Amino acid sequence: MASSFDQYQKRRLISSYFSVVLSVFLVLFLLGALGLFILNSKRLSDNFKEDIVMTVFFKNEANDTVFKAFEKTIQSGKYAKDFKFVSKEAAAKAHKEVVGEDFMQFLGMNPLQNSYDIHLKAEYVTNPGFTTMERTLRKNPFVADVVYDKQLITLVNDNVKNISFWVLIVSGVFMVISVLLINSSMRLSIYANRFIIKTMQMVGATKSFIRKPFILRSMLLGLIGGILAIVALLSLLFYIANNYPGLDIFNQLELTVIVLVGVLGMGVLITWISTYFATQRFLNLRTDDLY
Repeated sequence: MASSFDQYQKRRLISSYFSVVLSVFLVLFLLGALGLFILNSKRLSDNFKEDIVMTVFFKNEANDTVFKAFEKTIQSGKYAKDFKFVSKEAAAKAHKEVVGEDFMQFLGMNPLQNSYDIHLKAEYVTNPGFTTMERTLRKNPFVADVVYDKQLITLVNDNVKNISFWVLIVSGVFMVISVLLINSSMRLSIYANRFIIKTMQMVGATKSFIRKPFILRSMLLGLIGGILAIVALLSLLFYIANNYPGLDIFNQLELTVIVLVGVLGMGVLITWISTYFATQRFLNLRTDDLY
């Protein structure tokens, strides 16, 4: 009978430990994922901005010498991230693939123009930045037209500002919720041992002596939960790096390491503080109040 009761108590204890580790792991994983998202949010927004293309069309009389001079001008400037030359033959071929018909058979000529697709650096992807670039390009007498989507630029910049604002708010709220959830899990774990705490106190054990094993155990559980969260976050990072290499997710390796170490430290720190105050609460309770 005693053996069966001991086994029941052991299973109950293991279940309690598992629930604490699981809650700590889930909260730290979500918190770490949010931290990594904030860390990489600028790069993500920059990628969106730098996908916006400015197309520069050249007059038919422009030759290779004009194109080489234009490329040197773009390379020496501070606005362009990269550029790509699109010949009118390549443009006609692409048009044929999209439409499914060869319009040159009807016209007997290729009315398209040679052009350059230019991607600006993220800091210049604003309407003033594109306007300044356009004015500079139009000074070239061989440039026929400069085309870009002004509404898209405005929309992207407005959305980036709104998303950044709400991400900061969500981060603050989630931080508070994370602390409360871990604190609640630790309080429940200590609550299950409230009679043991009071018994030790009644036989003369000091408060620090009683608190020490509970705090060490909780810190160990927090450490385990933090390690599991780091493993899960690293798996997430490697998945993103393999499937979305353009994001260059490991570009800021030092800051990524700081976030991961912060997740581990937070798991240990919050469990330590929560356990300290939880045990202190039951140490200060009268015996009758335990029931």
